[in-house]
Amino acid sequence: MSQKVLLSAKEIKVILHRLACQLIENHKDFTNTVLIGIQPRGVFLAERLKSILINEYQIRNVHLGRLDITFYRDDFRRSEKPLQANQTKIDFLVEDKNVVFVDDVLYTGRSIRAALTAIQSFGRPAEIELLTLIDRRFSRHLPIQPDYNGRQVDAINQEKVKVMWHEHDGEDVVYLINK
Repeated sequence: MSQKVLLSAKEIKVILHRLACQLIENHKDFTNTVLIGIQPRGVFLAERLKSILINEYQIRNVHLGRLDITFYRDDFRRSEKPLQANQTKIDFLVEDKNVVFVDDVLYTGRSIRAALTAIQSFGRPAEIELLTLIDRRFSRHLPIQPDYNGRQVDAINQEKVKVMWHEHDGEDVVYLINK
């Protein structure tokens, strides 16, 4: 097994600021916009973006939720081991809001399809957008594309993209791992 650094901590920081600026450009002061981190690893990206929006761009109105999609996935019954659900925490209304789903890696699109189904339990958003740090663009099983993405990666199916976050993994780095 070999691994190659796709993004260093410095590159991730630059990308996060670019993504934050793109969000501000489209959503201004976030009065009618909410961020929803897709559990588990999209939450780290969403929390980092919220921090940048508040602390560095003085956007005060950023609502952040966490959405667990475990039992909404179309492949959840195929697992050999019992599934462990994550916490969903959305303590605001999504009805008529602009929802931005945030996930670390867009691969087949199945997680986002599950998130589209799961969010309906919380109301009917006006619009849903997708922000991803890594877009594995040639691996899609469903016609889902990000509205905002940090980096496109052309990884073949045997390769895995692993996003590491300082808060959880001890470092900010993105690896391409060849199995």
